[in-house]
Amino acid sequence: MIVWGVLLISMTLGAGALLIAGGDTAGVRPVPLANLQVAGSLEAVLATERPLDRRRWKAIVIHHSGTPYETAESLDRRHREMGLRGLGHHFVIGSGSGIGDGEVLTGFRWRQQLPGAHARGPDADWYDRHAISICLVGNGDRRPFTHRQLARARELVSRLLEELDLTPADVVLHSSIAPTTDPGWNFPEAWFYEQLGGGG
Repeated sequence: MIVWGVLLISMTLGAGALLIAGGDTAGVRPVPLANLQVAGSLEAVLATERPLDRRRWKAIVIHHSGTPYETAESLDRRHREMGLRGLGHHFVIGSGSGIGDGEVLTGFRWRQQLPGAHARGPDADWYDRHAISICLVGNGDRRPFTHRQLARARELVSRLLEELDLTPADVVLHSSIAPTTDPGWNFPEAWFYEQLGGGG
């Protein structure tokens, strides 16, 4: 009992110290944008830590995670294991499996207006430096994305296009620029571009 008591106290004190120190000291843990759920407002997306770099962003790339379940932590960990400095995407949209259905998470790369680490293909470097990466949790080759995910993706992309003075033609699927099926066969490409008001 004494050992368990000491262990419990140690863990509690350790967790408290981490919270006081600021938790994730690297500052790379994606933070839920809770107010995206309120009246459909996407204004929090524009509340970046550094001024919005309007000259940098020239495109948006849509991805899937390729996995049925992800949390902010698991995605960050997986990207670190790939040799990246944390989450490579700017935004992640949950499916209800690990991250709430339609919940938008914003990564440190967006908050700090940094290049992404998400693209493959011959122009990967350009897309990493100049394209905003939006990742939908799920595997689009195996099953459709949720209605809420797709609706939130459309809202997010529309808001970014408006704010950055881009057009639907500046939105591409990862499969359009790289030898991959990402975001998968089940991504409703025609519907998505129609909802944005233009062709892909």
